[in-house]
Amino acid sequence: MTDEHKAGKGLPLHWKMAIGFAAGLLLGLTAHYVSGADATWVQWLTTWVTQPAATLFLRLIFMLVIPLLFSALVVGVAEMGDVRSLGRIGWRTLGYTVVVSAIAVALGLFLVNLFRPGDGVDPAQAQQLLQQGSARAHAIVSSTTVQPKGLDMLMSIVPDNVIKAAAENTILAVMFFALMLGIGLVLTRSENASILKRGIEGLFEVSMTLIGIVIRLAPYAVFCMMFNLAALFGWDLMAKLGAYVGVVVLALAIHQFVIYSLVLKFVGGYSPVRFFKGIQEAMVMAFSTASSNATLPTSLRVADEELGLPRRVSRFVLTVGATANQNGTALFEGVTVLFLAQFFGVDLSLTQQATVMFVCILGGIGTAGVPAGSLPVVALICTMVGVPAEGIGLILGVDRFLDMCRTTLNVTGDLMLATVVSAGEPADAPAAEPVAG
Repeated sequence: MTDEHKAGKGLPLHWKMAIGFAAGLLLGLTAHYVSGADATWVQWLTTWVTQPAATLFLRLIFMLVIPLLFSALVVGVAEMGDVRSLGRIGWRTLGYTVVVSAIAVALGLFLVNLFRPGDGVDPAQAQQLLQQGSARAHAIVSSTTVQPKGLDMLMSIVPDNVIKAAAENTILAVMFFALMLGIGLVLTRSENASILKRGIEGLFEVSMTLIGIVIRLAPYAVFCMMFNLAALFGWDLMAKLGAYVGVVVLALAIHQFVIYSLVLKFVGGYSPVRFFKGIQEAMVMAFSTASSNATLPTSLRVADEELGLPRRVSRFVLTVGATANQNGTALFEGVTVLFLAQFFGVDLSLTQQATVMFVCILGGIGTAGVPAGSLPVVALICTMVGVPAEGIGLILGVDRFLDMCRTTLNVTGDLMLATVVSAGEPADAPAAEPVAG
């Protein structure tokens, strides 16, 4: 899949996705401003053609994410060779995740306190936005009451039934089982264990092959996603919440291109220019799908083919990072909570803001890597600090765009983390030569 995937039948895949993105955006904006979002043909096209096509693409990806994530994590752990190696890489991954996530949230809180976007929203427009998003906001707020909290959240990571956890898309529980199985394969020195490991490696290879087939549809799916977004909303919503959107995007951009570059250069000893050039395809996929999980197959291949990272490290870090290393999500949650606090006139003390920062770091670790996965966490944090959680109705219209932006940062952060953790680790052992028969 390597040479053929890069060359394709002409343009590289990320250029095809960029063309699909631009074409969908342009045609969608044309439809919105020429015919209007309420035009019969626009409603018919988005309802019966472009939205189902985009949803089908994402479902095909998500169908394969669980077997891919499970097999990649098991194989990544098993290839460590010994538990000490796993412990070293695991602790380095956790340490970098917490530190960089803390920097992301602190940056977001600093900028939202500096620019105070919540003070400038027009009350009449805000009320209109609240009404438009009231039904979905109520559903999101209601969902936070059934989410496990505190000790229950910690206990839910350990599944009592891994099949049920996979069926309910409880990613952390599946990852815990995969981690334990990988450790078991490291500790068990037997022929049967080796056969099991080869079987799981086969599952990983088959999953990557199937995803490679599905990914060929990505440019068309990206076109459909962008057409929907532009045709139905235009630029109106982003203009109404321009200050808030601007602060979030500015914080994400600074973290991505300044903080990550500094970490790559001075901690990982890796050229930021080479890094960002190598991960273009993963960034485009992340921005288009707004899902870390959907981008995971692309990230794994980019880490191997473009960055040249040891596979045992990249598989472990990227599969864990798709759920546990979401700097963009943590940053977004912090900015959004303070924005809503400013809008509703709730003055948060430094202690409360520190609480927001801490919960956002934890939220970034536990948030599902799917579109809009962070909104229930935002509602939960709002409730904790006395901000009306229904206020998320204000941002629902622009959340899709911001979700695309923060997912790009999340995926970039996963690849950055894999690059930094790989520094000083030995390269993969060369494949064994086949024995002549």
